[in-house]
Amino acid sequence: MNNKTSKIFQNKIDKIINNNDNFYYSQNNKTLKKNNSKEKIIDKNKLNKKINEIFTSPNYIYKSNVEIRTKENTFITKIIGRNKTHLITLDNKIIPINSILDINKK
Repeated sequence: MNNKTSKIFQNKIDKIINNNDNFYYSQNNKTLKKNNSKEKIIDKNKLNKKINEIFTSPNYIYKSNVEIRTKENTFITKIIGRNKTHLITLDNKIIPINSILDINKK
């Protein structure tokens, strides 16, 4: 019986590998705008995550007290439901999700 184990097949590397050595970065300083306003815009994925956390929290049964900051104003209300594009409040207001800048649970 032959007690030698088989060797692992390897390809020979005959060339110089320079992964990620060359890259291109372009930034046009004239088109950049600094957002110095007090309105901090949250990423839409983070906003949806925050909304989902409110509705899936163990404290949420029917309504949840939240502070919603939109493009027009900021108000404290109770949300009772949602669909793909809107939040529904206890006082029958329908708030478009794309107009919401930030939402926080109270």
